[in-house]
Amino acid sequence: MSARTLKGPYWVAVRQHRRVLWTVPALIAVGLVVMVALRVWSAYPTYDELHRPVLTPGYDLLRGYMQSASRSLVFLPLLVGAFVAGPMVSRELESGTWRLALTQSTTARAWLGSKVLVAAAVSVLGSLALIGIYRLGWARVSDTYELHWYDRGPYESAGPVLVGYVLLGVALGTLVGQLVRRILPAMAVTGLLTGSVLLGLRALRWSFLPVVTETAHHGVNPDSLVPPSGFVMSTGLFTTTGERKPWYSCYEETQIPGVCRDDMDVASVYAHFHPASHYWPTQLIETSILLALAVAVLYAAFRLVRKRHP
Repeated sequence: MSARTLKGPYWVAVRQHRRVLWTVPALIAVGLVVMVALRVWSAYPTYDELHRPVLTPGYDLLRGYMQSASRSLVFLPLLVGAFVAGPMVSRELESGTWRLALTQSTTARAWLGSKVLVAAAVSVLGSLALIGIYRLGWARVSDTYELHWYDRGPYESAGPVLVGYVLLGVALGTLVGQLVRRILPAMAVTGLLTGSVLLGLRALRWSFLPVVTETAHHGVNPDSLVPPSGFVMSTGLFTTTGERKPWYSCYEETQIPGVCRDDMDVASVYAHFHPASHYWPTQLIETSILLALAVAVLYAAFRLVRKRHP
């Protein structure tokens, strides 16, 4: 984003935080170069002494890089929210430099709006770029340990929910920065609130859509009812009365896998799971919730600045 093409408070906002604005594309470029290099290296096959294909060191490095990226990107909304709350909003309110902007034919709402627009634009463009880079590597190692579509980390890093969380971080930072007016406390509170929303929606997201249920004869292992890409929510036994029992109930009584006593009245086994086709609907529902929360928080932030500085 070039400050030369902007005017008024937008030019000031970009000028004040130009170092961060230059750092963001630089880090994205480095991440892209590393990802492409690992992706290319992992594609070259190697063979053992019997000429059988084996995994390359590049593949192992790519998996490790993707696991680290998954854990890191989850904290991106917290980082964005803390930066908006602290350096962008609270610092000017704490030091009083925001009053200088009001002497330049700028209203308080325009001053705050410039902060929000610059932060949101950079955050959205940056998170979209990171999602694209992440998916470039994830396509090579998906459906492996800790990198399935439903795992914590890959789920947030590979879809539009990351953009939703980032925008919520911007909104919370804007509101909390005005309320707290101290840099470090504002950053801490914003990070705590953003993280709480993240944890709350993690606990709720797999209840947005109904699970798929498959049943079979009680001698069948219920895990075999789930497709390889499915996300198992629960497995167990159905009795003739419709009661649910844990899968291991029969084994505890008979010590023989898959064999149940007649008096247990077991009718079938069941498996509740989410198929891979639930990925995008769940992403879109969660993203919609996040955008609605962000709009509500931003509305409160602008109502607050209007009340304090009409």
